[in-house]
Amino acid sequence: MIKAILIINNHGKARLTKFFERFIEEQQQQIIKDCYSLISKRNDRLCNFIEGGSVWGKDTKLIYRHYATLYFVFAVDVSESELGILDLIQVFVESLDRCFENVCELDLVFHSDKIHYILDEMIVGGMVVETNQEEIIHEIQEQNRIDKTDNPLSNLSLPTNMGNISNIFSSPFKSS
Repeated sequence: MIKAILIINNHGKARLTKFFERFIEEQQQQIIKDCYSLISKRNDRLCNFIEGGSVWGKDTKLIYRHYATLYFVFAVDVSESELGILDLIQVFVESLDRCFENVCELDLVFHSDKIHYILDEMIVGGMVVETNQEEIIHEIQEQNRIDKTDNPLSNLSLPTNMGNISNIFSSPFKSS
């Protein structure tokens, strides 16, 4: 079972957190710090699996991938397949990339609701429910379509014959 998903930048700032176990805010912050300190010190040539550290204990593994300026970290129990989780991280990142066209850290900051929706299509309650990228993208596109039809303001467009802005605010009485 997946216990938590963290996306942390190179400076240790969490860009996305999703915990499937209950922790108070202070514990969550400590987990993020511990994960970052364990992972950021590791050489890129080492494997992407490590024990959970002081907060998680020996029954938890941290499986991570480092892409550009972000660490994608999954905390899982020992029954999960390391290679399966690495593949899941890859599908998640590729799905993000297709939804945002070259996803970057700012997309995570400004579109966290969409990131969580993509994650919710893949993982529910710590259990993997979907790994087919085409199916995930299809569901995201359907949700985007529903959002557009539910929001009447999204279909509004400005008239093109408004002319110059000075014409809009000019006085109807012209001085000679």
